[in-house]
Amino acid sequence: MATTITMPQLGETVTEGTVAQWLKKIGDSVEKYEAFVEVSTDKVNAEVPSPVTGVIRELIVKEGETVATGAPIAIIDEVSVHAGPNGSASPSEQVAAQGAVDTGALRQAQGDTVGAQGDTVGAQGDTVGAHRDARDAVATGSNGSSGGSNGNGPGGVRVSPAVRRLAREHQVDVGRVRGTGDHGRVTANDIIAAAKAGPSAGVAATITADNPEYVATTSAPSKAPAAPGRTTYAGARPGDLIPLTQARKIIAQRMVESKHTAPHAWTMVEVDVTNVWKWRAREKDAFEKTHGVKLTLLPFFIRAAVESLAVFPLMNASYTNEGIRVHREVNVGLAIAADGNLVVPVIRGADQLTIKGLALAAGALIDKARRGKLGADDLAGGTFTVNNTGANGSILSAPILVPGQTGIVTTEAVVKRPVVRDDDAIAIRSMMNVCLSLDHRVVDGAVASGFLFDLKKRLEAMGPGGSL
Repeated sequence: MATTITMPQLGETVTEGTVAQWLKKIGDSVEKYEAFVEVSTDKVNAEVPSPVTGVIRELIVKEGETVATGAPIAIIDEVSVHAGPNGSASPSEQVAAQGAVDTGALRQAQGDTVGAQGDTVGAQGDTVGAHRDARDAVATGSNGSSGGSNGNGPGGVRVSPAVRRLAREHQVDVGRVRGTGDHGRVTANDIIAAAKAGPSAGVAATITADNPEYVATTSAPSKAPAAPGRTTYAGARPGDLIPLTQARKIIAQRMVESKHTAPHAWTMVEVDVTNVWKWRAREKDAFEKTHGVKLTLLPFFIRAAVESLAVFPLMNASYTNEGIRVHREVNVGLAIAADGNLVVPVIRGADQLTIKGLALAAGALIDKARRGKLGADDLAGGTFTVNNTGANGSILSAPILVPGQTGIVTTEAVVKRPVVRDDDAIAIRSMMNVCLSLDHRVVDGAVASGFLFDLKKRLEAMGPGGSL
């Protein structure tokens, strides 16, 4: 019996997917729940498990080809296995054929995120690692273990094909790597950690324990040169020609799409954050001791932003062919960099959260990003984005809009400098630039400037007398 495999929908808003790599060829055997294809979308890069045991009859879609979700991509001939000596049917005979990949199995696939939906790359050029395409997207069966012969590497090490490819790229012997994943599985993060002292080491944007917002850190590269053709986006050297990964192609496509589709405009205000900075300083030690999460300026900023979005709802809207859709929900995307990758998970219902709630929600997303546990649901549904470029010392940014959103706002570096007050006195104040990129199809300058001015007033009104 033939089973037609269709392009899965990896995320609630995903409408298409790209076959990044076939892990099987025509004529190969495949076990039920064994990964047989890698699929890339604008949100995730994941290995897809087979819903049946059988033999690959046809690969309908070529590698690199993009098709709509639900479109046929392969045909598998189910293997007819005779009953055993005890007369019991084989598992494949006990399960009805499925016309598409089982969504429950797909939800078990732990696909690391590409983050292209929220690639809010500012003028500072946020670092995005080329190893995004080799994610540890492990398809698991009902018992939580990997299926098929591809589950083990040398010496019985549990590793997926994508991670093996990443290991080859970074010249890492997976047999010498201690896996930190489920049941000792070697993950992409394990490979990257093992490669830190190797030829591919270099500058990477990481989340550190000292600063849970993304901070640029540098690893000293090895003196030994990398083998030809082994360099990556994160470890680029002068004169290299770095192959385009599927992740980089998607990023490029999304950024070009955003710039060509949405007429970008840009504006900025200066904000005196002296009082809110003092408030944060007063609360941060007790907050971290109580909740285990560092209290940064970010949740204060997000709280002010969502209050301003309530006053200027057009900033929380999307342009469509049918009209401008003003969203009921306020779901704030948060730019986070982890292990050389930029991802933008979403704080859902951000307008319903206090500063404390926003800090805890952001902390949870940062922790998931650091551990490589973000999924498609964490990245979907954003309506407005905050980009904390100031954590890298930036004072001005012109970020690219997330496709489908009207605005992206940046928090720049807080800098102490002399300021002339209303009474003409000169005082040292903590100042921060706030930059906004906007879709001029949805809002004009008056709305955007009004939103920024309202945000400025709210931030400057925050102080030690407030409540978290």
